[in-house]
Amino acid sequence: MLDQRDNGALRANPSTVNGATADITITVRGSDWYWAVCAVMTVSTFAFLGLAMTKPRNQRIFHYITGGITMVAAIAYFSMASNLGFTPIAVEFARSDSRVAGMNRSIFYVRYIDWFVTTPLLLMDLLLTAGMPWPSILWVILVDWVMIVTGLVGALVTSSYKWGYFAFGCAAMMYIFYQLAWEARIHANHLGNDIGRVFLMCGTLTLVVWLCYPIAWGVAEGGNIIAPDSEAVFYGILDLLAKPVFGAMLIFGHRNIEPARLGLHIRDYDEPIAGAAASHAEKKAAHHNGTSNGHTNGKNCQRIPIHG
Repeated sequence: MLDQRDNGALRANPSTVNGATADITITVRGSDWYWAVCAVMTVSTFAFLGLAMTKPRNQRIFHYITGGITMVAAIAYFSMASNLGFTPIAVEFARSDSRVAGMNRSIFYVRYIDWFVTTPLLLMDLLLTAGMPWPSILWVILVDWVMIVTGLVGALVTSSYKWGYFAFGCAAMMYIFYQLAWEARIHANHLGNDIGRVFLMCGTLTLVVWLCYPIAWGVAEGGNIIAPDSEAVFYGILDLLAKPVFGAMLIFGHRNIEPARLGLHIRDYDEPIAGAAASHAEKKAAHHNGTSNGHTNGKNCQRIPIHG
């Protein structure tokens, strides 16, 4: 009876794209779950942005980054709940289980678009917390993009060559783990015990949750072992932990940490520019010294009689 319910999305957007039909796809239960996750992401976005309003403008960077993560995720989950943003891909492993029996499986490429945008923001949250230098941050983000793109390409490949892309993605993930567990952790600890604790708490959650994504990929897009509804629950739980739960922990941890301690010097519009103010002070002092010296020299100047 549950499978006969209809929330309207699957009827409005059937599992056919460009003439190809996915016969291994979500049911109404999967769609309902995606709607629920979309709602959580949306509420989290407003919560993070609302908390940002309680801070001075130059201390909102982590609120905006974290709110941006859940905002993009909310749009992605809206698409998947609506049965949009997917393409049918022929499976490598045909299964006899009725839940995954068929030739073409729905691959939600919109999920990877979400990750392409949000995982660099997640890493920025962590690496800025650790006070990492910008060249290191940009390099880690590039490696992260390699991880996401190879995951997407692997999911779209129908042959066993998909596992080559999977291996590339896992190698990229291991490098990111090294940066978080070693380089960034050392940086964070040097900035203070409170910063080190926040980084350790959020970094550990990220490592544990991210480690589960290749498992989800292997049993879903890769191996066609679990049904798309189960895939939705698996990825949905991971995304909830990696985004709103992570964000709440990060924002709470930053409540008493000034961005300047992390090397983030952000100026509001009504604050003087440090360099310009110093230059103006130097010019004023030089002018004052010149005037004083001229006045003093004038006083000390004596007329010298000239005899001719």
